Amino acid sequence: MIEIKNISKSFADILAVDRVSVNMKEDTVFGLIGTNGAGKSTVLRMVAGVLKADEGSITVDGLPVFDNVEAKKKIFFISDEPYFFANSNAAEMEKYFSTVYEEFRKDDYYRYLDSFGLDKKRKINTFSKGMKKQLALLCGICSGTRYLLCDETFDGLDPVMRQGIKSIFAKEMEGRGLTPIIASHNLRELEDICDHIGLLHKGGVLLSKELEDMKCNIQKVQCVFSTKEDMHKGMDGIEIIKKEERGSLHTLTVRGTREEIVGHFATVDTIFFEALPLSLEEIFISETEVVGYDIKKLILG
Repeated sequence: MIEIKNISKSFADILAVDRVSVNMKEDTVFGLIGTNGAGKSTVLRMVAGVLKADEGSITVDGLPVFDNVEAKKKIFFISDEPYFFANSNAAEMEKYFSTVYEEFRKDDYYRYLDSFGLDKKRKINTFSKGMKKQLALLCGICSGTRYLLCDETFDGLDPVMRQGIKSIFAKEMEGRGLTPIIASHNLRELEDICDHIGLLHKGGVLLSKELEDMKCNIQKVQCVFSTKEDMHKGMDGIEIIKKEERGSLHTLTVRGTREEIVGHFATVDTIFFEALPLSLEEIFISETEVVGYDIKKLILG
């Protein structure tokens, strides 16, 4: 597990990360969400040991990460603009990473290159942005490290490639306990990938929750009540996070399990009732509005 305790980082008079504390559990996919400038890249660089926190501590499986070779052996970091040696090709990068990472899997690497249609002898500087990100991901996956830090790595990948990487993640997680940590400014990119989501805003953690718990404990309901008395009864005794009215149609975002909410409304006389699944975007909008933030401005705008 990666444990981040109360870390801060400033650049001159700019506070980039402000007292961030979060745990990133092994064998899960952790999504770090935030707008540009929220502190995502700085947090990942401190976790990778590239930057040193001004305050606080970061440990990887109990080992302090900065200036610690043993801790860094557990981590592969992919920056938002992956770096490759000048005029190098994929085969030459394999030779380099094989010397750095003792458990680098050459056979899997070349098999993945073929699967993704990446020519091992073609100069990487002639690759498209998406191809470079694919190659960086394959290098990281085959490095054999426990933790794979990805900074905006899925930005620019088409849906087919995203699905391919997602399938490899699932295989690697099951086979050897790979733990991907993905920073992105786009909620929609991570909805079908992550198990846990952390939301950064202005250098601090606004929210950090298991995605499945969030989905199980918040529901969207649309209903038309038979009478005003039924409406008051239906809205009493449940925690309503958000409500909208269009004529007689009420759209409610409520906290509780699906069984609890359906059971509650079964006691009320309705002309129409439907419980609907929420997207990750809708869940975050609801959760952040509760604490006074508008995620549409933070992430989606």
